[in-house]
Amino acid sequence: MTPDADPTFREPWEAQAFGIVVKLHEAGAFTWTEWAEALSGEIRAAQQAGDPDTGETYYRHWLAALESLVRRKGLVSDAELRTRRLEVAANAARHQHQARRTPLAIG
Repeated sequence: MTPDADPTFREPWEAQAFGIVVKLHEAGAFTWTEWAEALSGEIRAAQQAGDPDTGETYYRHWLAALESLVRRKGLVSDAELRTRRLEVAANAARHQHQARRTPLAIG
């Protein structure tokens, strides 16, 4: 990959969010149609709120759709999501990693 090539994932959390969606779908937690509707709804709402849709916020929408869908499906509570967000934020300062530049194996 050349230095100026656009990586699939800019940050490790993006790859992780992608992998979680794939695994939950494979486990039968939701259909791909449900996922597509959740993601497109998040993107549409963001655009209506002024998101310039340059592609830089795509995985933020992905994460928001994931959180919304797992809450709606009863897979996680609001309290669990808050706790997890706090854990991730606390660890982010300790673990500054470069985005992964090699393919990610899920499975």
